[in-house]
Amino acid sequence: MVTRRTFIKGSAAVGGTAAVSKYLFDPVDWVARADAIAVAPVEDRVFTTCWIGKQDCGMMARRIDGRVIKFEGMPDHPRNEGTLCPKGEAQIVSIYDPNRVKTPLMRTNAKGVTGEWRRASWDEALDLVAAKYAEVAADDPKLVLWQKGRSKAKDFYDDAFVKSTGMSKIGHGTYCSDAGYRALEYTTGLHGVLHPDLLNTRYVLSWGWNITNAGGNKFCWLTWPRQLIKGRETNGLKIVQIDPRLRPAGPFADEWVPIKPAGDLALALAMCSELIAQGFLDRPYLTNHTNAPYLVGEDGLILKETVGEGDETEEVPLVWDDLTGGPVLVTEASQPALEGEYKVDGLTVKTGFQLFKEHLGQYTSEWAEDKCGVDAATIRRLASEYGSNANIGATTVVDGVEVPYRPVGIMAYHMAQQELGFQTLRAMTFISMLVGAVGAVGGQLTDFTWKIHKNYDAFEELKIEEPPYGFILKKSKYFPINSGFPGIVARVMQDPAKYEVEKLPRMAILHMVNPLVSFPSQADFLKTYEMFEFVAVISPWLSETADLFADVVLPAATIEKYEGPLSAGDGYIDGKALRLPPMDPLFESRGEIDIYLDLTERMGKLSGEGGYIDIVNSELGLTDTEFAVPDGSRPEVRDIFDRWAKAQGLSGIDYFEENGVWVKGVLGPSKRYGYVTDPPFGGAVHRLYGESLLKAQRIQREMGADEIYWRDYTPFPTWRAPTMEQSPSDYEFTLISYKLVEQKQSRTSMIPLLTELSGHQRLEMNPASARKLGLVEGDRVTVESHHALTGETRRLVTVLRLTEGIRPDVVGMPHHFGMWTHPVSKDAGPTPNTLYFTDEGYYGQTADASFHVKVRVTKGGDAA
Repeated sequence: MVTRRTFIKGSAAVGGTAAVSKYLFDPVDWVARADAIAVAPVEDRVFTTCWIGKQDCGMMARRIDGRVIKFEGMPDHPRNEGTLCPKGEAQIVSIYDPNRVKTPLMRTNAKGVTGEWRRASWDEALDLVAAKYAEVAADDPKLVLWQKGRSKAKDFYDDAFVKSTGMSKIGHGTYCSDAGYRALEYTTGLHGVLHPDLLNTRYVLSWGWNITNAGGNKFCWLTWPRQLIKGRETNGLKIVQIDPRLRPAGPFADEWVPIKPAGDLALALAMCSELIAQGFLDRPYLTNHTNAPYLVGEDGLILKETVGEGDETEEVPLVWDDLTGGPVLVTEASQPALEGEYKVDGLTVKTGFQLFKEHLGQYTSEWAEDKCGVDAATIRRLASEYGSNANIGATTVVDGVEVPYRPVGIMAYHMAQQELGFQTLRAMTFISMLVGAVGAVGGQLTDFTWKIHKNYDAFEELKIEEPPYGFILKKSKYFPINSGFPGIVARVMQDPAKYEVEKLPRMAILHMVNPLVSFPSQADFLKTYEMFEFVAVISPWLSETADLFADVVLPAATIEKYEGPLSAGDGYIDGKALRLPPMDPLFESRGEIDIYLDLTERMGKLSGEGGYIDIVNSELGLTDTEFAVPDGSRPEVRDIFDRWAKAQGLSGIDYFEENGVWVKGVLGPSKRYGYVTDPPFGGAVHRLYGESLLKAQRIQREMGADEIYWRDYTPFPTWRAPTMEQSPSDYEFTLISYKLVEQKQSRTSMIPLLTELSGHQRLEMNPASARKLGLVEGDRVTVESHHALTGETRRLVTVLRLTEGIRPDVVGMPHHFGMWTHPVSKDAGPTPNTLYFTDEGYYGQTADASFHVKVRVTKGGDAA
């Protein structure tokens, strides 16, 4: 419902554009409009998918004379079943927003200050970007940095454009959940974080899952809550919310466990210790599907034997066979021992599981109390409830297939972004592994099928190269596992010698991303973006980053474009969809695929082997088929998707235009559940013992890396106090930031309805803490953060909001604020990203951001 206040606010935004540069909008031809009105209007509905949200919900666009007037949910789409969230409904405003960039823009003033612009033609703008690329690529194409926000057509953007041009790519995942992705790729081989089999489970640890206000693994807002409610109705599902802040989980959570920020690893280790102590072990799973029975020598390395001949040799791990009473190849063992200490060739060896048990000896529930803020009795009870509900040994029949039944699981996603995130998510996964819940009915899932990610094999032997390094520090002694962290690039650009880097990026292309506001440590990005010789921004709006640093702005369309192919499944039903333009792009905007086709054509990278078209064919599975996109000339985007659809056995793109979504059918048990895939678990042996992490640490140390880089590369997750704990005690609060359901990255903050719903920036604090400080609801407060290693402090001013739903030693701020270029989102308050840091002690071992910092709060301050 649009209130009078929202309408007035939107109207004011429209009126305010009179003061905006004339190059951002076009005048309305009212005479032509009147003539058009005289003709009887034509109303129809066309299919498309949501552009703003994460999960690409199916939508129908209601149109009059070809112009969209309303979005409605697509009833047959598995993910949203005819529903839409506020973002889905409200995104119509983004199409007609008078503050959109209407035409390519070129800067006419110096960078680092508010931009002044002139209108440019597409030819002029594209030629300039291509010419600058050619200049930099003549030195090294990798010195062109392509930075994306959320990619909605990975095959065309991340793959075809980046690979054909040879640019360096970094994404937004290191601020989202990449530490969790790397942990699961390492441990089980799957690409994702953690989610339970919600329709079949009975007990879920909602670990940092913002149930009603954010996504969770893989999905956005609608799908998970709908499945959660069904699970409660059919299975009596119990939800335990583990989070410093209760969040809007209240109506759904049966219990709130207010954990300390960054105490998650301590809790997970203690729960693993308790599960073993209480006898909750799925021995057949651990023995047959993990490396727990592998024999490990005193040097920490797994005993292996070379088999095969010539170029066909491989190293096969050894296990202790209880039947023969000696070491044998794991492939030949009749009865592998899960635990124990043995002698092999006079040397003492232990199984990986035996070492894990000994490692956990130090991590008792009592030990964990002050580390995680959860009392020992609660930890023991949670472990008992989890283990009891796991029904170890039980099976059930799904579509005629008998599958292990372990109705327990964990939902975790954004909470992975903390200093110890990688090892924390490993330890949390071990909880599910101990009871055999991974890949079981009702149990622990990560993806919707069991396709093993390429990183699983790559992580078996982590490659560390000699310097000099590239500016992302891939394969470096600093980050043997590296997610591609923009914050690291920012630090490297300021001090390349420290990181043994010789060449820095000279040019940046920003695709739907706004680093100055969206990334932690705003100060670092203000410094580094000024260092780029040339910056091109692809976006429908003039972002804050573009305002200060863009040389060229290329106006992207919003929803009025082709994108995909998009997953349309809900985890139980498989499907595919496309984003179809519900109307022609407004003004002079273009879809990003069109922009990249035009750019690569001008760059000389469109055709030929390794060109844009060649890679598109490869990524879409069209190579060497009758449907391959012809090389040699620029194709139309609709034709590319028509060819892809025909290659799937459909009539073509008209199938999606007529039906909206391709529902492929139910995902059977052999797709969903790892125990019964062929081979089981996609062929991956789940890593309990992380030998390659230990080997990487030794190489890092030999190469002279400082301890801060190698200390967390340990074969088992190992606790240490987070760096922020070294800040002085008067920085008594830990600041966390969180997401609001009304907003999504930089795609929504300019929509009046969503801005009204999300409100003004605020600092959440427990009333007891406020009383101690003499603060009351609505007070203006200064929040000051502290860098534990350098002593640097940063400040912002905001308004206090009191809530019982947050720990007394924690304060929280929502993420989606701090904009100034758009009249709807400006003056809504500061971004917490000005308080965070992005250097040593404030990122994880896999080059991922941490959203934790110590702060103090005082009354008063300048206007926010």
